Amino acid sequence: MSDDAVSASAKGATFMVLLQIGSRAITFALNQVLLRFLSPQLLGVAVQLELYIISTLYFSRESLRIATQRRSDGGVQAAINLSYLAIIAGLPVGALLAHLYLQSNYPDVPYLTTALRINELTAMVELLSEPAFVAVQQNMLYKTRAAAEATAVIMKTLATAGLVFWSRHKGYDLGVLPFAAGELAYSTSLTIVYLTQTVGVARLKGFTLTPKKMQASHPNQQYIFSLFSKPLLFLSASLYLQTGVKWLLTEGDKLLVSVFATLEDQGMYALSANYGGLIARMLFRPIEDSSRNLFARLCASSSPPSDHEKKSDSTTSPNPENAANNNLTQAATILHNLLRFYSIASLIAFAIGPTAAPLLLQLVAGSRWTDSGAGEVLATYCYCIPLLAINGVSEAFVSATASTAELQRQSIWMGAFSAGFALSAYVFLRVLEMGAKGLVLANCVNMALRVVFNLSFATGYFGRQGVTFRLVDILPNVYAVGAVAVVPSLLARTKGILGQYGLLGELVRVGLVGGAFAAFM
Repeated sequence: MSDDAVSASAKGATFMVLLQIGSRAITFALNQVLLRFLSPQLLGVAVQLELYIISTLYFSRESLRIATQRRSDGGVQAAINLSYLAIIAGLPVGALLAHLYLQSNYPDVPYLTTALRINELTAMVELLSEPAFVAVQQNMLYKTRAAAEATAVIMKTLATAGLVFWSRHKGYDLGVLPFAAGELAYSTSLTIVYLTQTVGVARLKGFTLTPKKMQASHPNQQYIFSLFSKPLLFLSASLYLQTGVKWLLTEGDKLLVSVFATLEDQGMYALSANYGGLIARMLFRPIEDSSRNLFARLCASSSPPSDHEKKSDSTTSPNPENAANNNLTQAATILHNLLRFYSIASLIAFAIGPTAAPLLLQLVAGSRWTDSGAGEVLATYCYCIPLLAINGVSEAFVSATASTAELQRQSIWMGAFSAGFALSAYVFLRVLEMGAKGLVLANCVNMALRVVFNLSFATGYFGRQGVTFRLVDILPNVYAVGAVAVVPSLLARTKGILGQYGLLGELVRVGLVGGAFAAFM
């Protein structure tokens, strides 16, 4: 069973990565043209509206999603029933956040209020896909998820770019309205694909995408209103505080930049985060999502079984203890390999990224953005990308395996990390006045603190289970680290060698040095 789960997760993650790359290539090309029509100020406002949608969805569904991935009480149908609570929560959460935004000192941009109301509708439309999403996750239908997300991303880009180009051609100033239209196109496409793709699966596998009354098959299964699994509901409630703190750490950079930075700085940071996060969205996010599901399956047997589960295991498995140990060893190996790969990739990002990033930005977005200082911000963001990757997969392990008490302890630590993040942001933004670059560095501090906690948890978890997991085995060797120290100096010394060929010559120079370094690694 564990081999099947690993195989399905690996194939699913690979398919999602490939489809993400294909869809992002199309949207990337359109976005480069779009950037030449936008100002940093307008992009900064668009980020604020995007934060509204992310926050509404996060507080409505995140704890429910994690709970249904961690436990299988009642199977797929119980998880689908629980997902309807996210739809119910979406309306008040969205209305409250919209009210708070309109009470703040929001910027004077055309159609901002209209765009916000469209985003309220957008969040509700996306929440309607939650039952189908849960069915996809429970049945490990990664191809369906990849197709839905790829279609949604393409439709979002086409809608946004189409409105911007049309308004420029007609001479209309639509403000941020094109971004709201793009978000609505994304949510609508996502929901339609999810629902159409899962109706047949539901019929085939004997569950329904609508709420259905549940019957307890043994005394440990309890349901509220005969619909909602009591253990799942309680786990969701205990996770809610933790997900709130996690939201603060994940989206806190956007909150702080909206408070401390000008709209121009917000636009530069958004551009850097979007380009820097492109790798994270295409490669790291699919791996993180599939590994969370996989770790939950492989490590589920490490928790003490109930009397009913013991009885069931004794009739279905000749040696459940050995199977559990094999699963845990497999989980440790997978986590080790992922972290090892990320640590090596981190060295390449540290050595080549800060030099290559401004050149690539000038190529795709033009000198208007590099002259504004966005190139320097993107160069700094290269130090954050590896931390995002390592934190993503290690946090996926924590959320998949931690007990309720451990999750509560994590919430306390995350509260401390929030304070550290806020303090570092204040120092970088207000004391040192580093602008958007300071916010990137504060985010690095935030990610580093979370990585330390996650890796400490993983080491302790496998230690308690008697499985070998050593952090020292994840680190690159001394030769690789030494090469990282040499490459930036080599890039600086060779600067201008191909200067007669302009920007293309500089890219070739950095590419040759980077290729040699990657081959050495």
